[in-house]
Amino acid sequence: MLTKISLPLTMLMFLFIQGFSTQIAQEQSESAEFKVYGECGMCKTRIENAAKIEGVKSASWDKESQMLKIDFNPTLVKLANIHKSIAKVGHDTDKEKAEDEIYKKLPLCCKYERP
Repeated sequence: MLTKISLPLTMLMFLFIQGFSTQIAQEQSESAEFKVYGECGMCKTRIENAAKIEGVKSASWDKESQMLKIDFNPTLVKLANIHKSIAKVGHDTDKEKAEDEIYKKLPLCCKYERP
């Protein structure tokens, strides 16, 4: 009789612990700041949207300093993947360069001096 109760209780405890550890992992957060090249408000929108991949909680790009500030969960996303996502929409970062063909398709007001 004891084993009939123990097995479901053990399974319930396992599921509770697993769910709790998943919640803790999802709540982890780091901040980072890095250079992203751009020129205008359209760039700001494009850069911030590209940075907001799964695991990124917030992204804010400043036109004057050309710095992107992000809060992200390092257990869900790597910083390198955020750089790559931004480069895929035509903006160079301090670690990743956009492909020339993608950069050339940016609107004229978004063409920045490439490093």
